[in-house]
Amino acid sequence: MVPLLIIIIIVVLGLFAVGMYNSLVKLRNAVEGAWAQIDVQLKRRYDLIPNLLETVKGYAAHERETLEAVIAARNVAMAAQRPGEQATADNMLTGTLKSLFALSEAYPDLKANQNFLALQEELTGTEGRIAYARQYYNDIVQRLNTKIQTFPPSIFAGIFGFKAKEYFEAEPESRGNVKVQF
Repeated sequence: MVPLLIIIIIVVLGLFAVGMYNSLVKLRNAVEGAWAQIDVQLKRRYDLIPNLLETVKGYAAHERETLEAVIAARNVAMAAQRPGEQATADNMLTGTLKSLFALSEAYPDLKANQNFLALQEELTGTEGRIAYARQYYNDIVQRLNTKIQTFPPSIFAGIFGFKAKEYFEAEPESRGNVKVQF
């Protein structure tokens, strides 16, 4: 009777360990999938920016500084790799895009240009998708990090090398309005 009880306890503990490991793997994979969605939306945004800049150049050629700032911010954002780096670069790009859109207020012809309006609308839609993807990513990261840091999953996380993931966070200065002066 005792050997059977020991076998049952070992099997139950084994099943518990397998279940715990599998849940950690599922969360890790969900984080990676969520990050891939952010990456897809950021790539879409990066692809829209050159078209938007070309449209603006025709109307606001002497606003070279703003256009160059957007190009530089886009290049930095495309080169960023880790979530923290991409968040910082994305915040910088968002600020320069706000300045670019503020130019349309100074150029009525640009504001009425169909290409500009279509690109601006496309970029605005992409911004919404990026915001959703960030929120989803951060939700999944929170679930993974919580699981890794609570007991008993923390034991399995340590044994199998699961590490806490980095959140995609906006910097405080990117949250305010951009001040544009002409």
